[in-house]
Amino acid sequence: MKEEAPLLEYNEVTIESRGLMIPVKLKLSDQGIAFRNVRTGKLETLQCNEVDVVNWQRIAGEYGIRIFASNGNLYRFGGFKDSDQSKIEKYFKLACEKTMTEKEFSVKGWNYGNAKFEGGVLSFEVSHAPAFEIPINNVSSCVTGKNEVTLEFHQHDDAAVSLTEMRFYIPPSELAGEDPVDSFQQRVMGRASIITATGDALAIFRQVQCLTPRGRYDMKMYPSFIQLHGKTFDFKIPTNTVLRLFLLPHLDGRQHFFVVSLDPPIKQGQTRYPYLILLFANDETDHVELPLTEEELKEKHDGRLEKEISGPMYEVISRIYKGLCNRKIVTPGNFIGHSGTPAISCSYKAAAGYLYPLERGFIYVHKPPVHIRFDEISVINFARSGSTTRSFDFEIECKNGTMNTFSSIEKGEYHKLFDYVTAKKLRIKNRNKMDAVGKKDTFSDSDADEPDHYMNRVRAEAEEREDDDDEESEDSDFNPGEEGSDVAEEYDTNASSSSEDSEGGGSGAEATKKHKERERKPKKAKTVPEGPRRKKNKKEKDENRPKRPQSAYFLWLNEMRETIKKKNPGISITEISKKAGQMWKEVKDKTEWEEKAVEAKARYEEAMKEYKATGSVSGGSKNKTAVKTPSPTKGGSGSGFKSKEYIEEESSSSEDSDDKPLKKLKSSKNEKSSKGKKKKASTDEEEEESEMSLDDESD
Repeated sequence: MKEEAPLLEYNEVTIESRGLMIPVKLKLSDQGIAFRNVRTGKLETLQCNEVDVVNWQRIAGEYGIRIFASNGNLYRFGGFKDSDQSKIEKYFKLACEKTMTEKEFSVKGWNYGNAKFEGGVLSFEVSHAPAFEIPINNVSSCVTGKNEVTLEFHQHDDAAVSLTEMRFYIPPSELAGEDPVDSFQQRVMGRASIITATGDALAIFRQVQCLTPRGRYDMKMYPSFIQLHGKTFDFKIPTNTVLRLFLLPHLDGRQHFFVVSLDPPIKQGQTRYPYLILLFANDETDHVELPLTEEELKEKHDGRLEKEISGPMYEVISRIYKGLCNRKIVTPGNFIGHSGTPAISCSYKAAAGYLYPLERGFIYVHKPPVHIRFDEISVINFARSGSTTRSFDFEIECKNGTMNTFSSIEKGEYHKLFDYVTAKKLRIKNRNKMDAVGKKDTFSDSDADEPDHYMNRVRAEAEEREDDDDEESEDSDFNPGEEGSDVAEEYDTNASSSSEDSEGGGSGAEATKKHKERERKPKKAKTVPEGPRRKKNKKEKDENRPKRPQSAYFLWLNEMRETIKKKNPGISITEISKKAGQMWKEVKDKTEWEEKAVEAKARYEEAMKEYKATGSVSGGSKNKTAVKTPSPTKGGSGSGFKSKEYIEEESSSSEDSDDKPLKKLKSSKNEKSSKGKKKKASTDEEEEESEMSLDDESD
């Protein structure tokens, strides 16, 4: 009986791609070798019968696997341990029937040797041992000189340091009729990934509307690449750089988005475009006949393309992309939003767009386009959108720590989106749905798996406290000028007369003069509120009022506070509350404290009834009310007003006493009265002069 090959999985290994080691997940099974790019999610496979040579070698201070495929491609994986060698060797022996050998490299450091081509690999050998190897598909350009060849390489966007150019000096050959420089260049160009627009295009589409990069481009489709020709810029997209294809219906039902995910992205100066987004109208149709025979369609494209394709333009282009790139077209699944379409209108980074829930992820179009796979998602949260309740935010936190927030989503999409996320078994941070229409919409911040009892208790007590304050607060109406009011407006007669009397009195001419001065001053416009104005009196604490009862949590905390301090010396007050909240969650039996809280609440209610009836509680002190009496020196309405004569008589009777403030008050009043008399004399003289002038005129 044949022994089965072991199943091996490695989640922390890397693969060499354009001079950079990229993390991948590697799986070795009976079906073959599969590896998925951790960053982009691109999946590639290699069948067991395609493996030609397998080597175990050292790669940058660690161990790696070198796999040479039958089609000439080279795959180099790194990040293995010395203990993995025996397991991997056994796998290739049983699954692929290949013997894994150790490959040693020359470390002499010589810069002269022999250049050897093996399929798609250029190997430079020193003393019959390879010094380095170059995958020829990494070459972007090959230029020849008199006796040398210059190779230029594709640059990886994420690489801090990368190889850009390498020159080989080739001595002249003694063989007649053969140029070694041209021969070297031809062998490199045969396997290099150099895009040249040679031959006829399979299909051409004129003035295609492109959202990213923005503009209208003529699209020419070749077997190995796709060219976008615009008024200012041209782009060439190799078919092997296409990761995914998306065909998404627009929210208005009259257009379609066609999204092409690229790795590496296309560049325009320093700007990178990892997504190509095309927009088509549904009523645009086209008919294309490919210049290929039936045999070429089967051999080169495995029957993925048809000779004649007709229908809506978005369908024609998507089918050609699918055949050339050998990628599936992703369309929205069973999700239907509140608007009846798979699209959800929202905003991302202050730009409006559409979010599409797919079968294995989310995609947002179009500025900037975002694609999030389910395996990248850590947690999802439904949050309130600012202060409004008509919309909410949909937050997606990825495993790498990035947060994607899609805001301003209509409230009607909540239940649809919530049910979709629940069906996909994604972890939701907030599981509380909105209340019914007409009630207050709330999104609880607590986790469904770990409810915060302490926060719920605090919120409940705050609501009870607000209800009590609303019942007991009684604001008196603001009615200036009524009897008993201690406030007077500037237009009241009491206000002017009281102020004049308190200053020691004055003549009618002086009062008229002051009144005219008031009229000259501009008055500020007053805003009269609708309804009766209310005077907000500051509440004074009543010592006889019963204290509110404590909840079960605080009753428990009063006994546990000292215990927490002993177990955690030097702990702060805020840390005590956090620690206590965690301990309270772990308390399973809370019956004792809840019964105590019920008893305390009952005693509080009885005390409140007695307090409201009598104004005090039996066994307590009497109800103290502060009575405010106005100062005798200040004018105003009410019984607290005292005239000047009363103050003088009172001050004369207590002239010999040691009451210094009263003497000071008396002296200040005398000074005011003397000033008033002087003013009165001056006004009398003015009246006499005016009478004399009138007599003269009459004479």
